[in-house]
Amino acid sequence: MNTAEAAAAPSLPLYVDLDGTLIATDLLHESVLRLVRSDPLALLNLPRWLLQGKAQLKHEIAQRVELDVSSLPYREEVLELIREARAEGRRVVLATASNLKFAQAVAQHLGLFDAVLASDGHSNMSGARKLAAIREDARAHGDQFAYVGDQPVDLPIWRETSEALLITRSAALESSARAVAPVTCVIRPPRARLMDVLYGLRLHQWLKNLLIALPLLPILPSASQLGTAALLHVPLAMLAFSLMASAIYVVNDLLDLEADRRHVRKRHRPFASGLISIPSALGMSAALFIGSVGLSLGLLPGRFTLCLLVYMGLSLSYSLRLKRRAVVDVCVLALLYTLRIVAGAMALGVPLSLWMFSFSVFLFLSLAFAKRYVEIAMTLPTDTAALRSRGYLIGDQTFVIAAGAAAGQLAVVVLLLYLNDPLTAQRFKHPQYLWALGPILLFWLLRLWLKANRRRLHDDPVVFAARDWVSRVFVLVAIGLIWLSA
Repeated sequence: MNTAEAAAAPSLPLYVDLDGTLIATDLLHESVLRLVRSDPLALLNLPRWLLQGKAQLKHEIAQRVELDVSSLPYREEVLELIREARAEGRRVVLATASNLKFAQAVAQHLGLFDAVLASDGHSNMSGARKLAAIREDARAHGDQFAYVGDQPVDLPIWRETSEALLITRSAALESSARAVAPVTCVIRPPRARLMDVLYGLRLHQWLKNLLIALPLLPILPSASQLGTAALLHVPLAMLAFSLMASAIYVVNDLLDLEADRRHVRKRHRPFASGLISIPSALGMSAALFIGSVGLSLGLLPGRFTLCLLVYMGLSLSYSLRLKRRAVVDVCVLALLYTLRIVAGAMALGVPLSLWMFSFSVFLFLSLAFAKRYVEIAMTLPTDTAALRSRGYLIGDQTFVIAAGAAAGQLAVVVLLLYLNDPLTAQRFKHPQYLWALGPILLFWLLRLWLKANRRRLHDDPVVFAARDWVSRVFVLVAIGLIWLSA
């Protein structure tokens, strides 16, 4: 840039891209996810809309969904550039390929833009069309302009600029931009690390799949009769369920982006923060799903595969609809936990104990209520939108804690009735040791609900149990008692 250009630079109008530049996400992807959540059947119309052009696709989706633009992951570095430009008296324009409805909502929320150039139902404001719109707008301000973008499609625009600003980690894109324009600023957004990817997969939730081994407990004294091949099905079944669970967790996080971004802790998750893009997340989910189903079909019994697919269908139904219906949501969560035990029995080829099934339903119903209670208790009275989306109100705390505590006590009763069953005494050499399991479980549940009432419980009781040293000691004691009885 020569001296004259440098002197004129502060007066250059600044045109700012939106998707991937001002925000660490893409509003087309965001709006499609919102459409899936509100009306899954509308997905069938996407091919027809796309055949009418990308502009029409964006327009049709925008007419059907509302986005909470206040919760979007804005890039603070770009906001600072905009504020500096406004302080210098420069004209700042939002120039984006996103639909005009969403672009105007973003501009109104930020209050930093003098004008908005965006796609409508007829024209997709990208590439050459965006350049033409910028030229026309800039003509009234001396023709020269500065542009902030992040994609190779922006290169024709940078070629015409007097000042190019980049948001990219790509050395190739930076080199191409420098070859065609005076680059004055390069902002490199953070790159997703392996730990971020693993966190997005929720590996700590794989602990839940230890439940698949529970059908071994009633037949523990005679487990050796199953054979090595059947016993190897247990770790394989755990892996298949873990892969499927991670695939669904990714989808669930994508459908919950807006709610997670309003949460003080969840907004830092890799998907909510935009660290991992929506297309990348969907690719991860697809790979995990294929791995899970392939492992199940190739190495495990067909009945287990059926359980796995039922689990997938129920989980997706929960993510799309059922999680927003009070009481139904906790019943479905309890069934999802119990399905792991059913799947374990199918993998081992052993009959499922009615006692174990009943015990599991009541126990996991109690834990599901505990999860909901913490969510209600931790919500400010002035911020009830998230709770209403789950079907609950602030005043439901009393009902939730009463129902959850009652379900836990029913689980203890079922366990004690099972231990009193004559058939149980026949299976174990020293069944008297098992009687200690009832008081241990009762104490653990009472302690969990006391912590929940004192707001000291993690929002996922299973994670709490894995991290809590008292819970770990109780698990070891329970395993020891079962081993002694066998």
